[in-house]
Amino acid sequence: MAASEQLEVLLVSLGSTTGLRAADEELAASLRRAGAAVELARAQPPRPLRTMALTDLAWARAARAAARGALLERMTSGRAPGPGLGAGGRAPVVIYSSTTASLLWPLPGAVRFDACAASNRPGRHGLWQRPLERRRLASSPLLLPWSEGALEECGAAPAGARSLVIPVAVEPSGPALPPQERDIAALTYAANPLKKGLDRVLAAWRRLRAEPGAEPVGELLVAGTDEPELARAGIPVPGASEGVRLLGRLSPVEYRGLLRRARVFVCAPRREDYGISQLEALADGCMLVTTPAPGPYVGLAPARALDPRLVGEDLAAALRSALEDPRPGYAEDAARALAPFSPAALTRIVQGELLARLSAARPR
Repeated sequence: MAASEQLEVLLVSLGSTTGLRAADEELAASLRRAGAAVELARAQPPRPLRTMALTDLAWARAARAAARGALLERMTSGRAPGPGLGAGGRAPVVIYSSTTASLLWPLPGAVRFDACAASNRPGRHGLWQRPLERRRLASSPLLLPWSEGALEECGAAPAGARSLVIPVAVEPSGPALPPQERDIAALTYAANPLKKGLDRVLAAWRRLRAEPGAEPVGELLVAGTDEPELARAGIPVPGASEGVRLLGRLSPVEYRGLLRRARVFVCAPRREDYGISQLEALADGCMLVTTPAPGPYVGLAPARALDPRLVGEDLAAALRSALEDPRPGYAEDAARALAPFSPAALTRIVQGELLARLSAARPR
């Protein structure tokens, strides 16, 4: 693509979680590899608030400020400001990462999302978000859901001229250890512990250890949360005598290092908007033990295909199967199942389809 024809993209990154930030960075990198010029406008995290409705409002305002700041900088630096932002030139095509980031947009743009407020903000939690979200999705020139399930939950049209599924890229974080060298029995990720179902995971772990004649199963490590957060969620803090250890918040490098050492990744989400943690666990060679969950849970189908014993409501029995009777070849089959989520697959979608769709959606 010639420099004069280079597509300019402004990616407004909400970045309210580690997974969202990583997904935005990966999409930006893929767009750059495809020849686009990409600027990331990162929302500044607001202070904690008591309700989900207020929290979403604060994040939406932060995303609007980030977008406005980036567009104003273009105008003052002499780059094309686009319609409504100054005279002459064309605005960049804007991608809002999440429906929350788009709610107060200063300029219409594409919306990339893992889930919608229509599904994950029931009742009073989404009182103002849901109607505004419907209007934003209806007026967006391009919808970029992470999965087909996310698009269906929003009630939007199937993937077609105005929508394109862009999955989050996942790859191994390093050389995989063989099962016999993995020294961590089980690992779970529990940021937002009630949504992640940590209480259900801990109950299953206790049942597993309390079974008559049960052999020692090792230790369950809990990443992403700490004692104060558990206390606020009303979850009793587990002790070392229960074979559980809280690790708190870890860097991505530390966390993925633990995945490479773990035999099992276990979770029991009450709702799953996508499931990046589960895909990362599969990529790093863990067996995935999980309960089914409402939401566009993309890891559920491959987990069932890999070993149906490990997916179900009886989490203790699934853990026992994984730890005592692991299926041979699980990690190798998981790697093949994750091919549609690889960085190479994402790059093919970006180069083959997304760039043309964004060019067509660019403000005239």
